[in-house]
Amino acid sequence: MHLELWKRWFLLLTCVTLSLSYVHAQELSRKPFPVTVLVGYQGWFRCPGDGSPRNTWSHWSRGVPSEKTITVDLYPDTNELPAGSRCALPGMTVQGKQAFVFSSFARSTVETHFAWMKEYGIDGALLQRFIGEIDRSRAEGDVIVQNVVASAEDQHRVFAIEYDLSGSNPNTVLQRLQADWQYLTQDRHITQSSAYLRWDGRPVVSIWGLGLAGEGNHITNPALAEAIIDWFHESGHAKVIGGTPAGWSSLSGDSETDPRWRNVYAKLDAVQPWTVGRYSSPAQADHWKQTHLQPDVATAKKNGQVYMPVIFPGFSWHNLNRTSPENQIPRLGGRFLWRQAVDSYSAGARVVKIAMFDEVNEGTAIFKAAPSRAQAPDGGFWLTLDADGERLPNDWYLKLAGSIGKLFRGEIPPSQELPIYSAAHPN
Repeated sequence: MHLELWKRWFLLLTCVTLSLSYVHAQELSRKPFPVTVLVGYQGWFRCPGDGSPRNTWSHWSRGVPSEKTITVDLYPDTNELPAGSRCALPGMTVQGKQAFVFSSFARSTVETHFAWMKEYGIDGALLQRFIGEIDRSRAEGDVIVQNVVASAEDQHRVFAIEYDLSGSNPNTVLQRLQADWQYLTQDRHITQSSAYLRWDGRPVVSIWGLGLAGEGNHITNPALAEAIIDWFHESGHAKVIGGTPAGWSSLSGDSETDPRWRNVYAKLDAVQPWTVGRYSSPAQADHWKQTHLQPDVATAKKNGQVYMPVIFPGFSWHNLNRTSPENQIPRLGGRFLWRQAVDSYSAGARVVKIAMFDEVNEGTAIFKAAPSRAQAPDGGFWLTLDADGERLPNDWYLKLAGSIGKLFRGEIPPSQELPIYSAAHPN
């Protein structure tokens, strides 16, 4: 009799314990993302004499820079960068004086960029790591990672690796991801850094290019995508952010339509749909909120995921693609970016990615840029902050990014009006 009673109590206690463990697990899965504003960080700019192994111009131009070969639109303001960061553009001048760009290979460049993130309240960066370039440029990539680790630690910012699967070979991509993540974590020990982004005790890794239809060599096989996510969860011991199509929740538009993709997307811990170029005005951004943001938030909530919308300041890649328009998606003095932020927050998102911090090739960079056309190289097309007829300081978009952080932390209310002011830009 006593033995039977003891068995019943033991069974009841076991059930309660299991229930509490399940509830605790559910609470952990719903734990808020640890930061509110992240930026994409390319770190891919090189020039001769910067110490990089290839010792050549990279991402600034096709060959030696000239008006005909330059491949960037937005002109960076390099006045605050140390001399070791700057590279002279041959034959180019600004009001008769030597024109400069910068090298991302220099530690001082990355340190300055992360110092700006700190100064303006940006939590940190997702460091782009292109799967197709890892093997041939590992020495360069290691220096960039090392620079980011040190700078993020110095400036008390966070960082995480974001693998870009563009150009990947589906037959080898899983093995290459596995080998590189093990190299970074076991040989380079990057996740042991105090600055590495962790969530629920696990390092965060972002995988960009899952399920995008017809856009380069991304992952279009749902079984392969699922295997990648499963490996990072189980063997990589990581939380996974998925860089997905904008149409991920409805399997429409830019997304693969195979129904199996629903299960793949649902396995992600956080969803980061790509939106750059998907709309081009504040009115279209408002419409996007109805057609995409609100349904996306509902789907992510149903899946127990964090929803991380991607917002961008504008877009221009005329020098990279000479048949495309100059200033293709105008920035409107920051109103375009701010409207996206307000729409994302109002739809229910509480973390956001700004694309990008340093992407001058497509004109989406938010770091310090030339305020006026007169402060860019004298010849050729250059996008500057006065392109839409407004005089703005070089750090205008960094200031706006800081306000976006305040919005997403609940420190300021959402409003259609810009939250920052200047004499040249009255509200």
